Amino acid sequence: MRPVILIADDRADALERIRHELDRRYASDYRIVCEASAQGALQTLEAIRDGDDALALVMAAQWMETLTGEELLIRAKAMHPNAKRALLIDFGAWGDQPTAEAVLRAMALGHMDYYVLKPWRSPDELFHRMVAEFLHEWSRTRPGAIRELVIIADRWASRGHELRAQLDRNGVPHAFYASDSPEAENLLAQIGETASSGPIVVTFDGRVLFDPTNTELARAYGVNTQLGDERDFDVAIVGAGPAGLSAAVYASSEGLRTLVVEAESIGGQAGSSSLIRNYLGFPRGVSGAELAQRAYQQAWVFGTRFLLMQRVVGLECGRDRHTLIMSDQSRATARAVILATGVSYRRLDIAGLEALVGAGVFYGMSVSEAQALVQEDVFVVGGGNSAGQAAVSLSRYARHVTMLVRGSTLATSMSQYLQDEIAANRKISVRYHAEIADGGGEGRLRWLSIRDASTGESTTSPAGALFILIGAWPHTEWLPPEFDRDEQGYLRTGVQAEASWDRRLARSPMQFETSAPGVFAVGDVRQGSVKRVASSVGEGSVVIAQVHRYLSAQSVENGS
Repeated sequence: MRPVILIADDRADALERIRHELDRRYASDYRIVCEASAQGALQTLEAIRDGDDALALVMAAQWMETLTGEELLIRAKAMHPNAKRALLIDFGAWGDQPTAEAVLRAMALGHMDYYVLKPWRSPDELFHRMVAEFLHEWSRTRPGAIRELVIIADRWASRGHELRAQLDRNGVPHAFYASDSPEAENLLAQIGETASSGPIVVTFDGRVLFDPTNTELARAYGVNTQLGDERDFDVAIVGAGPAGLSAAVYASSEGLRTLVVEAESIGGQAGSSSLIRNYLGFPRGVSGAELAQRAYQQAWVFGTRFLLMQRVVGLECGRDRHTLIMSDQSRATARAVILATGVSYRRLDIAGLEALVGAGVFYGMSVSEAQALVQEDVFVVGGGNSAGQAAVSLSRYARHVTMLVRGSTLATSMSQYLQDEIAANRKISVRYHAEIADGGGEGRLRWLSIRDASTGESTTSPAGALFILIGAWPHTEWLPPEFDRDEQGYLRTGVQAEASWDRRLARSPMQFETSAPGVFAVGDVRQGSVKRVASSVGEGSVVIAQVHRYLSAQSVENGS
C-alpha cells in the first residue's frame, strides 16, 4: 500500500494548486488525499488509522470554518504519532497577527513540526523542498520500512537496547522486530535461521550477526575501527561530539592532516537529544543525531580520518609529537592534540534500577525507545535541556510524562523556550524536590519509589519507563597526572592552567590550551565551558586558529 499525504484546506483554489503540485511529484509513490473541510480530513484520518495504510504527512490550513488547522493537527497527532504535521499558511501572511500567533503557539506546544507556505506558482520549489524534507524525516522512522540493518531481540532486553542506541546515535537507518513478533518470525524464516537467546542483526545483504559486539556491529555498517597505514597527523582529536566534529571540519578544511578517535557514538551526549530547537540555522529544530551526522559527513568530505569504536587509553606528550595509545594498543602520533572527550551521564546507583538498564531504564534518550511507550506512564529524571527535550519527545507517545527535579525550579538549568513548552503541555507534569528511592519489576521496569526531599515521604507509582539525564562527569581519568584538572576532573585551560604551566616556555598557555603544551581541550570536558551545543561548536572552530599558531611556532623553533 502507498503511504498517504493528506491535505485539508477549505479554499478550493488553494487546494487545487496543492493537489496539482503534489500529484506531479509524489503520486507514483504516495496516495494524495485532499479534503475541502476539516470534518472530511478527520474522517480520512480515522479511516487510515483503522486500515492498512500509513500516514506520512498531514498539512492543514489554519483558518478553516469548523476546525482550525492547529486543532486538526492535534487530533492527527493522537491518531498517527509518527506522521509529520504542518500548518499551511498563505504567502505573505506574516503581517497577519492571528496567523503568526497560531504558528508560534503550535510550534511551542509541539502540535506541528513546522509550517509550509502554500504554493503560489508552478513549480514551487520552496514548497517541494519542505514536503521532501518532511517525507525524508518520516521515512527514517517508518515502521516496517526496508533498512540497512534489522535487529531482532526481546523487546526489553538490555543488550538489544544497547545495539539500537548505537545505531540511533550513529544515524544508521534500521528496523527493530521484537523476538516474538510476526515480522521477526517471517524474516528468520526467509534467511533460514531460528530465534536466539541474544539479539540477532540482519544486514541488508543478508549477513547474520548473532549477539555482535559494538565493534562488530560498527563494521557491519561500514565504519573504520582500525588504524590504517597512515599513523602520523598534524592534529589528533579525541572525541566526536559537537566540539570534536567542529574542530575536525575546520582543521581538515584548512589543510591539516586530521584524525578523530571516538570510542562510542558520533555526536557525544548531544547525539541523544531528540530535538534541539535553538541551534542557529535550523528553524524547525534538529535532532542531535542528525546534526552530528551532517558534521561527520562534512568533515569526512574535507579529508578527516575517523577511527571509531576505539578508546584512547594513553597519551604520551613529547616536544615535537604526541603519541596516542588506542584500546587495541595501536599508536598514532600528532603534532597537536585536541581533547573533546565530553562527559558521561551520572548514574543513580540503585541496584534494582541498574539491573533493568535497557529494560525500561535508560540513560539518555532515543526516539526508538519513545515509540514503544504508547499508553505508558513515563518518568524523566533531570532538570536540564536534555531532560526537557526528552520529556517533550516522549509526550508524543506516552500517556503521561512526569519530570522528577531535585531543585525547586527549572529556570536555573533549562532554556526558557523549553520551560514554556513543558508548562503548556498537558501530558507533562513536573515534581520538584523529587528523587528516586527505588524501583523494580520482573524482567522490565514496573514501579518506582519516589521520595519528596522536603518531607522525606516516599510514594510508589506504576512506571513504564525511566529516562535518566542528571548531569555528567568528564572523561579525563585516562590522562597522565600532570594534566591540571579541577576537583570534578574538568580540564583547566588558558589562564586557569597557568599554575601548572612549564615556566621554561617563553609564552603562556593559549585560551584552550591545557597545562601540556600543544594539547588543547574544548567542549564540555573543559572547566568553565558553557554546556550548550552551539558553544561547543564555537570552541571547536576557534581552537583551530590556536592550533595553527602553535604549529607555526613549533616550526620556527625547529628551523623548518
